Amino acid sequence: MRIGFIGAGNMSGAIIKGIISSGIVKKEDVFASDKFLPTLEKVKTNYGINITEDNKEVVEKCDVIFLAVKPQFYNEVIKEISPFVKTTTTVVTIAPGQTLKNLEVTFGKEIKIVRTMPNTPAMVCEGMTAVCANKKVTKEELEYICTLLNSIGKAEVVAEYMMDAVVGVSGSSPAYVYMFIEALADGAVMEGMPRDMAYKFAAQAVLGSAKMVLETGMHPGALKDMVCSPGGTTIEAVSILEERGMRSSVIEAIRGCVAKARKM
Repeated sequence: MRIGFIGAGNMSGAIIKGIISSGIVKKEDVFASDKFLPTLEKVKTNYGINITEDNKEVVEKCDVIFLAVKPQFYNEVIKEISPFVKTTTTVVTIAPGQTLKNLEVTFGKEIKIVRTMPNTPAMVCEGMTAVCANKKVTKEELEYICTLLNSIGKAEVVAEYMMDAVVGVSGSSPAYVYMFIEALADGAVMEGMPRDMAYKFAAQAVLGSAKMVLETGMHPGALKDMVCSPGGTTIEAVSILEERGMRSSVIEAIRGCVAKARKM
């Protein structure tokens, strides 16, 4: 199975690294194209894959194509490659707002399309990717795409109507988490901790807390209660966060993010 990438930026680089290092695909069977030659040379140097500046060459040689260009370039690139996409080819998209129906219309013919929404922690193999597909994609083909994406973290099949919510809770949320880590560190710096140390303590606390949610299966509220001793320091901090509207701010931020995604 040959895997191709149209667009060789950060997300493509993360997936290429994952599928090669996991042994799912050999580097000789990976192809990438990009209009920016330094980007291509970087993925070739890092991973030893085949590169070209011709998108059509990638389409003609590969069985699975990851369309990893910016959303504003989707129509242009799809019109360029559509005549060369075979009925046996699976096209995997990585962009918010590009529905399966719209993609089918833009391609102008019946092809296999898998829509995905990964996030940037894929760059350290801790990504979360939502996946949905049109009716042309078989169960086995969808499972294979999920296997590829599991090499950069976790992948889960969802109904397409959930994809905009995925953008808010997963696709964009690393930015919110980075803001939270930065704020935690700022607070520690105000209390005299060196900044590098503050980032380390804050980031590890977030990492460990997330791991507890995933591995214990406990409700986040119950885990929170485990930390909050009666009359203690943690419940004091929680009270201030509630007073300042942390929870409602996050909810409204996600709603705004999803609303924006629906308009794209």
